[in-house]
This record gives sequence, C-alpha cells and structure tokens, in this order.
Amino acid sequence: MRKKVTVVGAGQVGGSCARRLAERDYADIVLIDIVEGLPQGKALDILQAAPIVNYDSDIIGTNDYADTAGSDLVVITSGSPRKPGMSRDDLLAVNQKVITAVTGEIVKHSPDCIIIVVTNPVDAMTQLAWKVSGFPTNRVVGQGGVLDSARYRTFLAQELGVSMRDITGYVLGGHGDQMVPLPRYTSVSGKPITDFIAPDRLEEIIQRTRDGGAEIVNLLKLGSAYEAPGAALVEMIDAILLDQKRVLPCAAYLEGEYGISGVYVGVLIQLGAGGVEQIVDLDLTAAESALLNQSADAVRELVDVMGI
Repeated sequence: MRKKVTVVGAGQVGGSCARRLAERDYADIVLIDIVEGLPQGKALDILQAAPIVNYDSDIIGTNDYADTAGSDLVVITSGSPRKPGMSRDDLLAVNQKVITAVTGEIVKHSPDCIIIVVTNPVDAMTQLAWKVSGFPTNRVVGQGGVLDSARYRTFLAQELGVSMRDITGYVLGGHGDQMVPLPRYTSVSGKPITDFIAPDRLEEIIQRTRDGGAEIVNLLKLGSAYEAPGAALVEMIDAILLDQKRVLPCAAYLEGEYGISGVYVGVLIQLGAGGVEQIVDLDLTAAESALLNQSADAVRELVDVMGI
C-alpha cells in the first residue's frame, strides 16, 4: 500500500517537493494551499508529467484539509517567504499564525503522522508545531541542516573541482546566520578538507554557506530558494518513509544532548520510520560547543517571544 504524504503550501518549495516526491514513485501526494486553483493547477501539471517521466504516484491539489486525512507524513512549507533585506527572525510574527493554524488542521485529520517543518525561522517554527500538535518530539522535525550542508558541500566541490558525491560535511545549529560549521568533520574521500583548502579560504566558503539563502534571494529579487530546499525535504521524506536510518543534520528537540535542553536545534540525527530515532552526539570542541549554544539561545529568544 502506498504511503500518503501531504505538502502544505503550494508555493515554489512545496511544488518542488511534490514534484520530486512524485518522481520517487512510492507515495501518493496531497498538495494543499489556501489559494484556490494554485494547488490544483500544480498537482495536475505534475500528474501530466507521469507518462513522460514514468511514475504512477497519484497527486491531487486541494483547499480542503479533509482531503489530507490519514497522511503518514506532512510537510509544512506554508508561510511568508523571505524578501530582500528581511532576516528569518523578521518572519516570526506572521509565520507563527500560519504554523499554529496549519498544525491544528494536521492534528485533526492525521493524528498519527510525522511532521517536517521548513517554514522559517525553521528551528522556532518546528518547536511551535511540536507544541501545538502535542505530538512526541520524535514525530516533529525541522529541515535546515540538510539544506545548509548541501550548500556547504556544493561550494567545496566547486572550489576543488571534484565530484560533490566525494565531499562529506555537516553543519549544525540554526539555519543561516546561526549555522555552526564543522570543518573537523569535513572530508574529501576520507581526507580532511584542511589538507586541500587554506583556513582563510575555508572560512570564506563557510560564510558563503551561511549567506546561501540570502544570496539567492538577492539574485531572484522576487523570490527565494526552492529547488535545493525541495530536494532536501525529499531526502528527509525518503529516510522516514523508506526507513533508511539516515544520519542527517536536522532540527530536533534536545533533552540534555550537547548540554542543551528544552529547545529545537540543528544537530545530527538518525532519521527513520520512527522519525527522530536517535540524536548523534558528536564530540565538539569548546569553540564549536559555544557556537551551538549561541544558536540554541537564539531559538529560545524566539520561543519566548512567541510565548510557548
């Protein structure tokens, strides 16, 4: 029996996620949005590509949450997009209302699902979705590190002129400005990245990774990144619905790991059929730990502002 996945928000990220997921051919998809015609049109367009790309996934577009009932997994992409000059934190007030309303509908119609949140600021919005849902923490996870790590690996591969598949590297912490780079855990086919790139140049690449989303926003003028975020979401969906037990950097609820408690922070986790099945506790230096705690403090500030 096929899995059922709902993608909330039929904008660019939601559309990219739905298309990539349909091409995986193991789940049926519901694309939902408050804008009449938008999810229906995108769903029909994706469906009509099936005979060409060769998949049998069914996809419908709707404005009615009743159509999402019984979903195994729900992805929340809805909310205000980031605009030039706008920080992720500026999105807090408007997106708090959106996530609260959306999560309530999800719980009503799919009480047993796993939720992935991508709406920014993602760590705080993930904590909000968890709080509103009443779900156990393992069933609510945020996307952030998967995307940032992909950007990091992309820039490193371009710098070295090697295949992106041969770059291993992770970033922890918040999405964007609060990112915690881990050059010590970054390698090229098993060799440390510091053997290939000088420290000053590596720091420039790390800073470009931090600014990765803003760089695209400034180039597009009227939009934000969507293809890489969509791909990052589907990597997480694969890990959960195919029970791949992937080790990926995501926003997860910490209860003492890394000396942090009571907040969602980007860390390495094992992601499988149970959602967040394990927190991978890396051995961090004092400097790395300090950065991760700063990232956690930034999330706490947003959580306090939201009053949750």
